[in-house]
Amino acid sequence: MSYVIFEVKSAEAGKIQTMLQDEVINRQSIVIRDASSLDMKGAVSYLKVEGSAQGLKRAEELAKELGLKKLPDKKAKKVDEKIKEQEDSAATGMGMIFD
Repeated sequence: MSYVIFEVKSAEAGKIQTMLQDEVINRQSIVIRDASSLDMKGAVSYLKVEGSAQGLKRAEELAKELGLKKLPDKKAKKVDEKIKEQEDSAATGMGMIFD
């Protein structure tokens, strides 16, 4: 599935809620992570929107209106890999609890 990732400065975190209130965007898969939780530098959060072409297009339009920075493909891939590592680690931990 396709995705886009936006960088949101900590001081502008309220803009994430504006994105999530959009009817088209809120039907997509949304992941929000602070840079520090991904072992990355910066006082920013990452907003990953994964879903339909229409949903991604709307996310890009609204992000542009709000002044959010869309990550270039190379950095977006790095952030996506960190998110997946974190999710896999959490899933493994839950598996150990129920074994």
